[in-house]
Amino acid sequence: MSDVEITSDNRDQFHDGFDAAIERALEKVGLVAEGYAKRLCPVDTGRLRNSITHALEGDRAVLIGTDVEYGRYVELGTTRSKAQPYLRPAAEGHASQYRAIVEDELRR
Repeated sequence: MSDVEITSDNRDQFHDGFDAAIERALEKVGLVAEGYAKRLCPVDTGRLRNSITHALEGDRAVLIGTDVEYGRYVELGTTRSKAQPYLRPAAEGHASQYRAIVEDELRR
């Protein structure tokens, strides 16, 4: 067995690199999910579609959504109109692609 000499502690650099990779991955996932939501969103005036965006929530989640008040009624429906989901399918329907994005960023 050979002697191993440790000359420096690189844990901080490792953690910084890991955190940066996670942030890049979440940003890419957010952009892709936002694109899917915009493609799925029904369009009348374009206001709802144009309002769809994403935001990082800390370093562990990305949110996609809209601040247009009627967005929830389009997504979930009402007693007078059927649901036209655009956010949930964008988030849930592409999980394997989002997982691949994260894995790719962690490999870099």
